[in-house]
Amino acid sequence: MADSGEAAAILRRALEYPYATPERSYLYRDGEAHELPAGDPDLTGRTPLLSYGANAAPEALARKLAALPSEDLPVMRAELEGYDVVYSAHVSPYGAVPATLIESPGTTAPVFVLHPTAPQRALLTATEPNYDLVELPLSSAMRAKEATRQVEVYWSKHGPLMLDGSAVALAAIRSAGRTLPELDEPAILKRVRAHLEPQLSLEQFVRASIARGGMSFPPLVPL
Repeated sequence: MADSGEAAAILRRALEYPYATPERSYLYRDGEAHELPAGDPDLTGRTPLLSYGANAAPEALARKLAALPSEDLPVMRAELEGYDVVYSAHVSPYGAVPATLIESPGTTAPVFVLHPTAPQRALLTATEPNYDLVELPLSSAMRAKEATRQVEVYWSKHGPLMLDGSAVALAAIRSAGRTLPELDEPAILKRVRAHLEPQLSLEQFVRASIARGGMSFPPLVPL
C-alpha cells in the first residue's frame, strides 16, 4: 500500500494533466525550460514532433527524458489550424484521461513543436503505447516567420471520447474558434469513473487504472 504522500502524488499526477507549459518557445534541459539562444536553433538531425498535450510540459519531459537529462530539446510554440484538442477514449497508464486531435474547421489550437534527437524521440515514443505516429500539415508562426510543413504527431488509437454525443475539448488548451464543449481533467475523470466503476472513489479508480496499465472504453452516454 502506498503511504498518504505517495497516494496524493499519484492522484495529483492524473488530475493535473496536461500540466503547465510556458507561453513561449523554449529550450528544455535538465527538467526545466530555458531561454532559446539568440538566432534560430540548430535543428540538424532532429525530426519535428507535434505536441498538443503533456509532451510540451517540462514536468512531463523530465519524466520521459530522464535517461538523457543534459541533452537539449528545442520546443517551439506554434498553431494548428482546423483541429482541436479533445479527450481520447482511454485512460493512460498513469491514470489520466489524455488528449488526442480531431478535425474542427475554423478552430486553431495552440501547440508546440518538439525537435528531438533520435534517442529522445525513441524515449518519447516508448511512453505512447496508445498512439500511432502520423503526419499532419502544420501552420506555424515561429520568430515571426509563418510556414506550412509536415510534422509527426501522436494520434490516439482509440479515437475521441464521446460524451452525450460530442467530443469534449480540454479546457486547459485554449483553442481559438472552439465549437466543442469543454471540461477540465478532474471533471472528465469523474465522469469516466462514474460511468465505468461507480463503486470506486476517484483515487481508487486512478490506482486501479494504473494497476491495469491503462484502459480504453466505449463512448460515454448520458448518466
